[in-house]
Amino acid sequence: MDEGKNDFKQPEMKPLVSLDDLEKLDIRVGLVEKVEEVENSRKLIRLTVNFGDHRRNILSAMKNDRDNIKEIEGKQCLFLINLKPRNMAGETSEGMIMDIGSSDGIRPVLAVPEKQVPNGTRMG
Repeated sequence: MDEGKNDFKQPEMKPLVSLDDLEKLDIRVGLVEKVEEVENSRKLIRLTVNFGDHRRNILSAMKNDRDNIKEIEGKQCLFLINLKPRNMAGETSEGMIMDIGSSDGIRPVLAVPEKQVPNGTRMG
């Protein structure tokens, strides 16, 4: 879907969750230090992300969502860091980058803090 059009159809709301469910998610700000293509994958990229006290490799299927995958290097973004590690294309992903739009078929944008905060800062 072209994000410039006004024909966006609102998706149905997902089932309600409790505050306890939400508090299980560990969403933190991380600095994307490096972006690389994943060999033998048409859509995966590898992000090296600094969370202040540690770094993680996080894989994302966003290679085709951007004209230049390197444009997110140096940006702070939100990441889900307590997701179980997942094997993708022979590599392990240690979290998930939070984006806006991919589930709705529009070109995704990153969920980012409005101003710089310390790496590792939690959502909430």
